[in-house]
Amino acid sequence: MVSMKKRLFATMLAFSTAMATPAFAETINGALAKAYQFNSSLNSARAGVRATDESVPLAKSGYRPQISGAGSVGYTTTRRDRELGNGFGGVAPRTTNSTSGSVGVQLQQMIFDGFQTRNNVAAAVAQVQAANQSLRNTEQTTLFNAAQAYMDVIRDRQIASLTEQNLAFLNEQVRAANSRFEVGEGTRTDVAQAEASRANAVALVSSSRAKVGQSSANYREYIGENPGKLSPAGGLKKMLPKSLDSAINVALEQHPAILASKHLVDAADFGVKSAEGAILPQVDVFAGVSRNYSGSVSGGEDSDANTWSRSAQIGAQLTIPIYQGGRTSATVRQAKENLGKARIDVDVNRDTVRNAVSSAWATYVSASEGVRAQRSVVEAARLALNGVIEERNVGQRTTLDVLDAQADVIQAQMNLVSDEHDVVVASYAIMSALGQLTIKRLGLSVAEYDPQEHYRAVKDKWIGLRTPDGR
Repeated sequence: MVSMKKRLFATMLAFSTAMATPAFAETINGALAKAYQFNSSLNSARAGVRATDESVPLAKSGYRPQISGAGSVGYTTTRRDRELGNGFGGVAPRTTNSTSGSVGVQLQQMIFDGFQTRNNVAAAVAQVQAANQSLRNTEQTTLFNAAQAYMDVIRDRQIASLTEQNLAFLNEQVRAANSRFEVGEGTRTDVAQAEASRANAVALVSSSRAKVGQSSANYREYIGENPGKLSPAGGLKKMLPKSLDSAINVALEQHPAILASKHLVDAADFGVKSAEGAILPQVDVFAGVSRNYSGSVSGGEDSDANTWSRSAQIGAQLTIPIYQGGRTSATVRQAKENLGKARIDVDVNRDTVRNAVSSAWATYVSASEGVRAQRSVVEAARLALNGVIEERNVGQRTTLDVLDAQADVIQAQMNLVSDEHDVVVASYAIMSALGQLTIKRLGLSVAEYDPQEHYRAVKDKWIGLRTPDGR
């Protein structure tokens, strides 16, 4: 009997515990993992990198032989309207039909092209490296946008809840003002002031709900699903550098946007060398075999001219450019300008990254100080509101004083919610500006996308129409 009671008690305890367990709530890391996997813009960027990978085998094709087959067939009819004879006049018109055809295979191999192919391959490799760094930057931007969307939903939901609590409080104040007016302890002005504040609160509730809808739409865009129950999130304080100067130094060394621009400088440099190669001599070798047929029919009878023949050829061709209408010179000048622009873009990206780090750092510091200050303001405002209500009840304060005190409390609470939101978002912004907002640093439970896997699969491909994933 005792053991049965214990089992019954254990069963009831387990049931009550299960009932008390909160429903599953999404975490910020879980949301970021979904964004990393399913964000459409990020997947589009990955597809773009895979397309860029193919520029390497395209460039390497200049090293490889070009083989082509050719065939032709022709049919000719020749009619002679009149022929002169030995006797009395002309001979009947004569028709000759002839047929010709050929089939063959040609091979051409580049021996020297002014180092154009070598430089084109090097430029393509540099472009792939730049694309990989740009993809890293896109990944970090996506993770930051997802984190911001997550925090925006939390902030806007909290603000909407505060406005609804404020409306409930003001409804009670309208009821109390009417009650005091009915017993002669209040005035019509008190009632009007309370009703005006309530009407303003109704508008504020509507506006805050609209903000929740907007932030939810952004959440779906970046994370791929509508927001459900979201767990509170903290900042990345432990991951941040100790000072702004150290943060800037790290960003200038590691940010993928800067690294990508440096690879583009290399690509542009090789592009100049490739363009200059067009003014150098070029050497190709060629070989071919063919089989030819020719035959004719004259006056309805086969001619003895029907023949089959085979031919083969092999040789070399030297091409020395002399003048191409200024096209080559313009191409070289254009490539040099592109190189100059690529070098300037490195400085542009450095300035952009430095500004992003400084801006995010200032926001983080300001928001952190704001959180500490606003907590004190909220506590003081609540104490003041309670005091004003007590004083109003004994006739030392007016309804307007209570309404003003309540407005101060609500505003302080909203400011606190906004500052708490800004602390978290700014910490993610700093990590993104540093180039360190990666799934490894965040500890996300998701497989890392490796762009090198596709590159290794295609960089030395000689033939094949299917992509590595079977398309």
